[in-house]
Amino acid sequence: MVETATAVHGPAGGDEEGRPTGRRRIAAGRLRDLALVPAILAIAVVGQVVSPVFLRVDNLLNVLQTMSEIAVLVLAQAMVLVVGKMDLSLESTVGLAPGVAAWLAVPAGAGHGLGLLPGGWSVPVALAVGVLVGVVNALFVIRFGLNGFVVTLGMLIVLRGTLTGISGGQTFFGLPESMLYLGTAQWFGVPASVWVCLALFALGGVVLGFTGFGRALYAIGGNADAAKAAGIRTDRVLWIVIVTASLLAALSGLMLSGRLASVASAQGNGYIFTVFAAAVIGGISLNGGRGTVFGAFTGILLLFLIQNVLTLGGVPAQWIGALNGAIILVALALSRVTGGRAQE
Repeated sequence: MVETATAVHGPAGGDEEGRPTGRRRIAAGRLRDLALVPAILAIAVVGQVVSPVFLRVDNLLNVLQTMSEIAVLVLAQAMVLVVGKMDLSLESTVGLAPGVAAWLAVPAGAGHGLGLLPGGWSVPVALAVGVLVGVVNALFVIRFGLNGFVVTLGMLIVLRGTLTGISGGQTFFGLPESMLYLGTAQWFGVPASVWVCLALFALGGVVLGFTGFGRALYAIGGNADAAKAAGIRTDRVLWIVIVTASLLAALSGLMLSGRLASVASAQGNGYIFTVFAAAVIGGISLNGGRGTVFGAFTGILLLFLIQNVLTLGGVPAQWIGALNGAIILVALALSRVTGGRAQE
């Protein structure tokens, strides 16, 4: 696979136009991974000045727990972006997957459900819904060759409408214990969702950075035709990535529902904006072939630390969305200056 990656990305020095390729590109990418670390440290200092509560353990754990739910979604989107695709439906999967599980498991008279399944089945059902959504997306995008943006936008609307339909626009509550576990349990004094998030990012970092499968993702995102010519089974890789991303979105929904002890009819709405903001400022290319798991993690961490500082400083929550958009624009401008056309 090392030879395959070299064939796709070119020699270690540069191409005929002088652009860095191969090992030099990897080295530059690793340096970019650390670009947000000084900003995170600076935000920590500013946060402590704004409020002495900022660096308290309970506040940081709260930030990490609320962040972990969207962070898993960022990891899912990062993988999809690396292979040169885009999945807008992930935010709706966050709502529909646990919503279907709650609809089937919650008693009819105690939480707007049907009470058809034992509570222990709710988690497998939610994950199965995530897999099913991913299979349908992959079928349209890979098998029929349709535009991923349009397909997943349509799927987003379908899933959102389905959740509203089965819930009647209301909130499922009285969830079974199995659905509450990831949002309420603590392991060694730290919320279980935080451990799960960190484990998934660690696994994602190993897969993308140190395995042939990970190199295949970058090769496909850089040039799908060249990757196929180099012997990479591009369709199979894309199927795995798209289905895995939807599965992670379902897991993210379970983590969120567990913490809130409910599934709202609008759960997940608007998450995709934060996800793309984190991915872009973390160095993930919207054109594919560039970005790392560590960069995506620092991107979402920086966003949530900024939000926490703004909240502690008394800034209205309505301004946070505007801030995320401004951060995306600044990140794109900086990427243009430091990395050429990669993020256009």
